[in-house]
Amino acid sequence: MANAQRPRRESRSVQVGDVQIGGGAPVSVQSMTTSKTHDVEASLSEIEELNDAGADIVRVAVPRPEDVDALPDIVDGADVPIVADIHFNYQYALQAIEAGVDKVRINPGNIGKEEWEREVLLAAKEADTPIRIGVNSGSLEKDLLDKHGFPKPEALSIRT
Repeated sequence: MANAQRPRRESRSVQVGDVQIGGGAPVSVQSMTTSKTHDVEASLSEIEELNDAGADIVRVAVPRPEDVDALPDIVDGADVPIVADIHFNYQYALQAIEAGVDKVRINPGNIGKEEWEREVLLAAKEADTPIRIGVNSGSLEKDLLDKHGFPKPEALSIRT
């Protein structure tokens, strides 16, 4: 039964650069660089290698200001859509959107204030930039971990 194909769940289509995700699109491969994003030459070389190996989308880490500064050159030099993986600073997400990344990944648990999250979401909406909202146990608030016992989808709450 290992070769049996499981039915895919229905999902909404999202466009990441020229790659469609969801909505019945073929499965796409996303990988992530291990180079320091601010090392543009190394990052672009790694992105090219990943693309040659079959990656359709590549994510780069953006934990420092010099990484944000490198994004325009990376976006311009890459042959695949680029996702900015934002760490802790909502302004990096805003700058990544301005730099033209194809998608942003944020973790609300480490962005900080709700108004900062809202600012990022509004900027992404205005620029038509998709966002992946990711979470891990290190960023879930203690009361949510206590309530749910461990990180799971129910531990995520939508704030209004």
